[in-house]
Amino acid sequence: MGRKSRGAGRRRGPTRSRGTARIAGTVRVTDAGAFVETAEGAFRLTQRGIREAMNGDTVTVSLHRGPGGDKRAVVESTLARSTTTIVGTFDQTGPLGVVRPLDTRVRQDFFVLPTDSSPRDAGVSAGDIVSARIVSYPSRYESGVATIEQRLGGPDAPDLGIRCIMARYDLEDGYPAVAVEQAAPATLDVDAALEDPLRRDIRDRFLLTIDPIDARDFDDAISLEPLGEGRVRLGVHIADVSHYVVWESDLDLEARRRSTSVYLADRVLPMLPEALSCDVCSLRPDRDRLAMTVDMELDRRGRLLGFKVYPSVIRSRLRLDYEAVDTLLDELREPAEGFEDRARTEARARAKAAFERACTMDVDLAGYLRAADAVAQKRLAIRHARGAIDFDTVEVHCLLDAAGLPERITCRERTRATSLVEEAMLLANECVAGWLADRGLDAAYRVHEPPSPDDLAAAAKTLVGIGAIDRARAAGIRAADPAAIEATLEEIRGTGWAPLVNALLLRAMQRAVYRPHNLGHFALGAPAYCHFTSPIRRYPDLLVHRELKRALARERLGAAAARERAAVLTGTGDSSLAHVLPQLCRHASTRERLADAAAHASQKVKVAQYYAKRIGERFAGSVSWIDTMGAFVRLDETGAEGLVRLSALGGDEWWDLDEDLYVLQGASSGRTISLGTRVIVEVSGTDAVRGHLDFKLIHLGRALH
Repeated sequence: MGRKSRGAGRRRGPTRSRGTARIAGTVRVTDAGAFVETAEGAFRLTQRGIREAMNGDTVTVSLHRGPGGDKRAVVESTLARSTTTIVGTFDQTGPLGVVRPLDTRVRQDFFVLPTDSSPRDAGVSAGDIVSARIVSYPSRYESGVATIEQRLGGPDAPDLGIRCIMARYDLEDGYPAVAVEQAAPATLDVDAALEDPLRRDIRDRFLLTIDPIDARDFDDAISLEPLGEGRVRLGVHIADVSHYVVWESDLDLEARRRSTSVYLADRVLPMLPEALSCDVCSLRPDRDRLAMTVDMELDRRGRLLGFKVYPSVIRSRLRLDYEAVDTLLDELREPAEGFEDRARTEARARAKAAFERACTMDVDLAGYLRAADAVAQKRLAIRHARGAIDFDTVEVHCLLDAAGLPERITCRERTRATSLVEEAMLLANECVAGWLADRGLDAAYRVHEPPSPDDLAAAAKTLVGIGAIDRARAAGIRAADPAAIEATLEEIRGTGWAPLVNALLLRAMQRAVYRPHNLGHFALGAPAYCHFTSPIRRYPDLLVHRELKRALARERLGAAAARERAAVLTGTGDSSLAHVLPQLCRHASTRERLADAAAHASQKVKVAQYYAKRIGERFAGSVSWIDTMGAFVRLDETGAEGLVRLSALGGDEWWDLDEDLYVLQGASSGRTISLGTRVIVEVSGTDAVRGHLDFKLIHLGRALH
């Protein structure tokens, strides 16, 4: 059983065009095959075209015509290596040790030479999982060689999967002693802080924080005050991290190197030591804190009338979580008997406790949140009218017990509570970015460029082919019309099409990156945008705070004050922010991608652990993706995704894959499996170290169309 090649019956292989120019690109290896990304587009590598290259390597390739006339690539030389360490299983083969990578994107084994004592020094036995440094890369004539750096654990260690992810992505648990020592004495002296003529004392305002239930650091708070005639003042208050982290101190350099906090399923790897991230900078309730405040005045229709930015001293009054806020926005309605699970019961209890505490402050918390929700809905409508695109993404999140084992799986989706916070943060980010851009200042802007026409055309073709949209709407998508893209997402919102259409269009988008100069943000429809609201966990936000403070001092206190502050905020001379900003933006963009990938991989590890105890159980779901590996299925119960391999589709037949429409068709039965097809699957296997969840197809239902 397996997939029948689309070129079955054709014996002629790829043909090589004479004089084909070589072009540079980056190799990407996926379960669906290997590709090379070049300035001329992405091309699939031929079956043996990857040669000795590995995922992420910079290579030169030549292009050839495949059997179907499409261009395929062959690696001709490797210019730069991306992978320097591997995580794998150690075995002994005679005098040689061998490391077999766990990452399926690395398709070569690496030998450990008999003269290398690293296995003995690390206490490694056959079957152990290890992290190894590559000594020499495989070639056409020799195998690769590696040396053991550390033993990660035996095959049954409970956190082995997470430790493997950390080793794979070069992530560290813990913090260098010198940086911890610099952070330890950080304290808040309110009187000294208020000697700054720019800083305002606004501790009399009612502020609150809203975060996930398991959040440990709180870097943003909001406030809302009526101003009369339907106008309101929406305040966004962000932890003033730059007050404590001096430019190019050991603490700053370590935060710069990490660039972002990494949120793994069972732990947080913070950008800053906990003395800052979870204490003196964190906007904990009933504690005085330093902040950067953006006060935005809005009219009765939610339109921005003006804003002010300044350093402040604040005091948060309440710490709320999203579930509790949603409960309060629903006016604490009691559910029908027997229709509330434990999570909702606990959220209701937290909501009632917060409501009662707010009453002691003479605040109608439910009314306060409803007013903030109304502002958020007006801002959302304004963004849609100007061409913003909102993708509905579902984030699978495992809640763990005290031992770090998965207790239940939840899906984090957009709710009224998350939108309430998100709209406030988006507007504050836009205001700060616009302020900086209007003055021609360089900073870490968040840039999202328009998608490529080819990617949009491919997505539109598939969406028409599967029946999700008509040709008129497809024309708008091909033209990169934000209104057409958003209208498509709005029409399918809440329908069975929603996950598929969101995934296909999201894949067609460029990835947002950090740039020193403002180039706008396509998906948000914003002429200027930056990240300002999370300096505890993102270094680019810290850079924006520093440049903002320096510019405010120059504008309001004069050039001399700006020069004095630059020494601790943005540096001077060749070590100033202006000189290193391009490099910092590139590094931050790279680290963000790694952090996102590691976080996603860690959730997959915990999902696999969760279902390891449910082998043989059956669940309903929908086909979420199709490639050469088989059909990926998202379960209705938890949103978890697993793979039905071609060999587990049932029936003794070959399956043809239509790569344009993402359809599998049985060669003898004619049965088809397409995106959105309803299925019943059985959990057939798990691999918690790799984060794999395998299903067997039990019943094939109808497709969406």
